[in-house]
This record gives sequence, structure tokens and C-alpha cells, in this order.
Amino acid sequence: MWNVNFTAPQIIEARVLTRLPDALRLPRRSAWADANKPGQIADSFLEGPTFDAQGSLYLTDIPHGRLLRVSSDLQWEVVAETGGWPNGLALHRDGSLWIADYRHGLLRWNPGTEAPELLLGHRNSESFKGLNDLTFDADGNLYFTDQGQTGLHDPSGRVYRLRPSGQLDLLLSNVPSPNGIAIDPSGRFLFVAATRANAVWRMPLLPDGSVSKAGAFQTFFGTSGPDGLAMDRDGRLVVAHASLGGAFVVDAHGWCTHFVRSPMGGTVTNIAFRPGTNMVVMTESATGTVLEAELPGVGMGLFGQG
Repeated sequence: MWNVNFTAPQIIEARVLTRLPDALRLPRRSAWADANKPGQIADSFLEGPTFDAQGSLYLTDIPHGRLLRVSSDLQWEVVAETGGWPNGLALHRDGSLWIADYRHGLLRWNPGTEAPELLLGHRNSESFKGLNDLTFDADGNLYFTDQGQTGLHDPSGRVYRLRPSGQLDLLLSNVPSPNGIAIDPSGRFLFVAATRANAVWRMPLLPDGSVSKAGAFQTFFGTSGPDGLAMDRDGRLVVAHASLGGAFVVDAHGWCTHFVRSPMGGTVTNIAFRPGTNMVVMTESATGTVLEAELPGVGMGLFGQG
């Protein structure tokens, strides 16, 4: 948790960019909240921040199955419903949004259409545990996490790769709660947030397509753990932490150099760079708020940004 000369990480104060309008909040019981936030009424739980080519920000609202869009002038609208529990989003180069839906599996939504379509609902006739997050590499391979209710009591969460050909590869099957996922700028290393192990795993992507020598790149603490991940061009990993009130910036050696502190609640779940800038947005899910901050480096270019 410290940098190489054992001084505390530099604090970066995040600020509120926007919040889910009251008119779009749904203060009612949901099966998702009953299981994941017992005893609470979740009027929303925002995740999945992703920018399109026009600068609009897309978000998911997990318990109410909604896909939300925030325009550049901060106007909110519901653009689609999945009928499930959508979590992570990733923009494809063709302009479609790919959705990790906990209930249904892998979905795709084209802007302007009414409902997402199902791309992948199972592997070898076995249902997924519950998809969580996803990212494309530079060649259009999709990496995604299958978290379900796994944890240290059941370290059987999975990480998959879906190739453009349709081939589905199982890369890991022993992760305690695989969550956020990212690939470094060289395309040679895969990072996975193992939330209930309170760690981020790092592993090489080998020429034959397999992974090897997975290790704990950085470990944390808290009642929850690392959630969404984002990369900058210099190989810094930004780790949203779902119970410590912010996001950690970790350099390529694993040293924690900065902490982006939330001015709101402590449930910072997901993070994304505005394309071509050092500005990030973060979801503070407990309050339905989107935060923003400037980081040391510019975000890594993603597949959907061309």
C-alpha cells in the first residue's frame, strides 16, 4: 500500500460530476438487493461507466436492470432495459455496447434499438455463475469475469476469453470473486480484481493463448475489495475499491503511488478514463453518484475507441 520510499500515497480529491436524478430512482425492493445488500432498499446501484465516440457516458443500474446514458451536458435518460442485472459495459469498435449481465449472460445493445440481444448465455450447456465485468483487447478478443457468489469459501470464479471467431476459452477457474478486468498497454498481461481475496491478480498472456503464473500484484484490506479496473498509457493500474472510499493508482511495479478519495460514500465500484485524457469518472454506487478526478497519466486507448 506504500510507494517505494515508504511514504504515503499522494491524495487526489475527487469531486461530484453528477448524480442520478430523483425522478429516475426506484426506491423499491429487489431480489438483487435482497441477496447482495440484505435489509436495504437500493433505489439504484450504478456501475459500468463507458464513453461512446460522442462523449456520452453509459452506466448500468444493476438491481433495476437499466442501461443509462448521461449526455455531455449531464442530462440522464434510460435507454434500454435488460430484464436482468447488468453490470460491466464495454464499447465495441462497431459502436455497440457489450454487457455483462449477472442474470442472463453476455448481451449486446446497439444504440437506437429497444432491447439488448443475447450473445452468450452458457458454456457447454452449463449456465454462468453470474457475469460481472468485461474488456476488449486490441484484436477484439473479449475477456470477461464470471463471479457469481464466489469468495474465499468457494474460490471457483471464472475468467473467459471470447474470440471474434466465437471460440470461448476458459482461462481461470479458481478465482475468489473475479470482478474488474484489464489488459496492460503491451497486451501481454492480464489483471483481474479478486474482490473477496482483496487482491488484484496479474498473469502473462502466453503466445498460445493460455495464462500462466498468476500472482497477487497488489493486496488490500477492508470489508469488500477491489472492483473495477482501468489502465493508463504508462502501465499504471487504477483500482476502484468498493469499501475504502476511493481508487488506488498502482504503478507497473505494484507500488501504490496515489489514492483518489471520494467526497461521498465509500462504495467506489467502477472507473473509466475519458478517452484521450487523464480525467477519470468513478461510480459511487451507494449514493448513485458519478465522481471525477485528474490522474497522473492519460488513459490507455481501448478497442472501442478505434
